[in-house]
Amino acid sequence: MKKRSLETYVYSAIGVATMLVLLVVINVIAAQAKQRIDLTADRAYTLSPGTRAILAKIDTPVQIRFYCTRANSMPPTLRTYAQRVEDLLGEYQQAARGKIEVQKLNPAPDSEAEDSARLDGLQPQLLQNNERVYLGLSVSVLDQKETIPFLAPARERLLEYDISRAIARAINPERPVVGVMSALPVAGRMLPGGMMPQQNERPWVLYSELQRDFTVRNVPLTTDKIPDDVKLLLVIHPKGISDTTLFAIDQFLLRGGKLVAFLDPDCVLDTQVVAAGPMPPQSSSSMDKLLKAWGLDFNPSLVVADLNHMGRTQQGRAPAVLLLAGDALNQEDVLTAQSNAVMVLAGAYTGTPVEGLQQTVLIKSSPNSQLIAPVVARGYGEDIIHNFQPSGTEYALAVRLTGKLKTAFPNGAPSPSPSPSPSASPTSDKNKSGQPPSLKESEKETTIVLFGDVDMIEDQVAVTQMNNPFGGRVFTPNNGNLALAEGAVEQLSGDNNLIAMRSRATTMRPFTVIREMTAQAEARYQDTIRQLESSLSETQRKLNELQQNKQGGQQFILSPEQQQEIANFRKKEATIKAQLKDERRKLRADIDSLENRLKWINIAAMPAAVALAGVCLAIGRSRKRAAR
Repeated sequence: MKKRSLETYVYSAIGVATMLVLLVVINVIAAQAKQRIDLTADRAYTLSPGTRAILAKIDTPVQIRFYCTRANSMPPTLRTYAQRVEDLLGEYQQAARGKIEVQKLNPAPDSEAEDSARLDGLQPQLLQNNERVYLGLSVSVLDQKETIPFLAPARERLLEYDISRAIARAINPERPVVGVMSALPVAGRMLPGGMMPQQNERPWVLYSELQRDFTVRNVPLTTDKIPDDVKLLLVIHPKGISDTTLFAIDQFLLRGGKLVAFLDPDCVLDTQVVAAGPMPPQSSSSMDKLLKAWGLDFNPSLVVADLNHMGRTQQGRAPAVLLLAGDALNQEDVLTAQSNAVMVLAGAYTGTPVEGLQQTVLIKSSPNSQLIAPVVARGYGEDIIHNFQPSGTEYALAVRLTGKLKTAFPNGAPSPSPSPSPSASPTSDKNKSGQPPSLKESEKETTIVLFGDVDMIEDQVAVTQMNNPFGGRVFTPNNGNLALAEGAVEQLSGDNNLIAMRSRATTMRPFTVIREMTAQAEARYQDTIRQLESSLSETQRKLNELQQNKQGGQQFILSPEQQQEIANFRKKEATIKAQLKDERRKLRADIDSLENRLKWINIAAMPAAVALAGVCLAIGRSRKRAAR
């Protein structure tokens, strides 16, 4: 018997030792393994194909310096998010196969790491106790550097896009050439009698901001060819555009160029510039021939009114001034995720893209919207609301088209318009005869982004600006309009792999069930609390009236009846306050009980499950022994 017992102990010890050895070996092998499995919801740690394509093009070592304050003063939300960033950087390092080095630095106060963070352009966040914390990164390739000054948790959905964009910029630092074509003075203009620079009309803020990151070139609205070095063409309100210029844009796109266009059924800014009478003329812009070739339609005589996204003007409610946020913007797209927009008398894109083109709706109206004439939209808002007939359609206010294009001019270049100068005709004929044959379709995919409003990017709508004493301009964004326009230009003029990148799922998982249960607990007491508060207010009001309505000259003397009534009201006031306190105490007790119950369930559930499994296993074994 003793021998059998000893053998049992020996076998058990050997089994435990074997399990420990296997556990160590498995962990060592897993640590060295190159393959990883992402079992998170929405594959939060899986890099997108666009990011992998960018990493595959790296031919020079890339260094990423990740700065994160490792101190108790670091807020828990930032500490958790920092771990999320660190894990994602590990995925980048793994996917780059040795081409990316991640250096983790703790910029403690007065340390070399803090000096390095400042040199890299990181922005410290000041806490309430005046301590500085850092959470950002810098990407370096040789002497080229790109910095993300602060990794805000609010941009978690765009985290992969931000990091991939920084890497793409660092490995390809050349400034893209952006052409700007417009019927409006986007680049500024000289006013009559404007001898001094400050007397002339300044460029739009959007134009000035683009000049900081791109080589911006003005392209005339009458051009017959888009320069070859232009990578992206930004078209703003092409009012009266000719077929010759449309053909130039068509050929530019077929050559692989990108397009961002702002069209408008009724440009308020343009009517302000042109207006010469009490009724300003309608000013619309479109590119009908190109849109039809792509399968789209943009009606220049109708604007979108939306009661769900209705804005306000000085005259009151304005259904055609759209305040767009949340579900109105595509939250799955990096361009529009976590953004907002204000659109004024915007038009809608309808139709179905032709074969070979894929459409992504970036901004849309709610179903509680209607198409109305611009002259009606400019009228009294309450009349529009009174006569409103919702269509039930979500109108596309901004779209992206991706794919291969076919020309909108199958018969070749259109005949040039008669030249006002006789000497110009021979030159035009010579240029036409010297041009290569026109392209009929694109060899590779291109991307087009179309917005249905021009006023949204004009300074009066997009920004609030002030002049500083030194002649410069200081402006603050009123909305996300400029960010959308700049983002579209940046996305299309940068690495092509950034265009298809989607916004990521957030790892923040709020306890929605607990919130709902808490809300239900609050609702049970809310009616009682509201009634008691109302009764208390009424009692206090009557008490004040009694104290103010004293008889005649008795400014400081109250009658016995008044004194008794005041005493009764004060007693009632004290009773109501006690009841309120009791109800609120019960509410807090219910919420605390709910939290404690869930806490104990969370703590005990796993051990209980293991214990139950052990009991079931033991019962099963005992039954097998009994059967023998």
